[in-house]
Amino acid sequence: MDFPQPLARGHLVSRYKRFFADVVLEDGTAVTAHCPNPGAMLGVNTPGLGVWISRSDNPKRKLAHTLELVETDGGLVGVNTMLPNRLVAEALAADTLSELTGYASHRREVAYGERSRVDFLLEAPDRPPCWLEVKNVHLSRTPGLAEFPDCVAARSTRHLEELERQVAAGDRAVALFVVQRTDCTAFNACADLDPAFASGLARAAEAGVEVLVYACEVAPTAIRVARRIPLVQPA
Repeated sequence: MDFPQPLARGHLVSRYKRFFADVVLEDGTAVTAHCPNPGAMLGVNTPGLGVWISRSDNPKRKLAHTLELVETDGGLVGVNTMLPNRLVAEALAADTLSELTGYASHRREVAYGERSRVDFLLEAPDRPPCWLEVKNVHLSRTPGLAEFPDCVAARSTRHLEELERQVAAGDRAVALFVVQRTDCTAFNACADLDPAFASGLARAAEAGVEVLVYACEVAPTAIRVARRIPLVQPA
């Protein structure tokens, strides 16, 4: 996924009320950007960190700028949780996710379960449908290890339960974690921050839900799903 316009670099002043970020650009201009990330943003919300923001020309937007990338010791980190679905849609169309090739259609936001919408429903006439949930990952507290979630994520835990039900019904179900970082070589559920999700992921995997984790290439010009990394068990 290429950014439609060049990103502007600056430094983070403050991230607050979840969806706002004050940024000072390199030319000294102060702006308030939309922060499209409802999580705690541990490790990527420290004042003074270098950041990259996009700008929209849409006059209907209240905030023209959007926080896209944060600079850490490990490199650039994508913090826009709206992007992983777009990244996966692009990868599915290009058949670059080897585990998810061969489907004739990729429908988005399909209602299923009790009160959920799956991110993607993959279908083909010669195989069971595949229910695909996508999660954004930006947390890394241990060098090389990506973690999810960075706060309690009850909705994500419910999604795992919905996927389990699809497997029980005879369909295929996949939880795909998209790591918007270049410095991680493994992934694990964050049991200390959300033990319910961690146990839910283990239970879902045991029930037949496939867990896939892909790291990204991240640059100020583009982000792309790049390579699969392993899920590791907690020590």
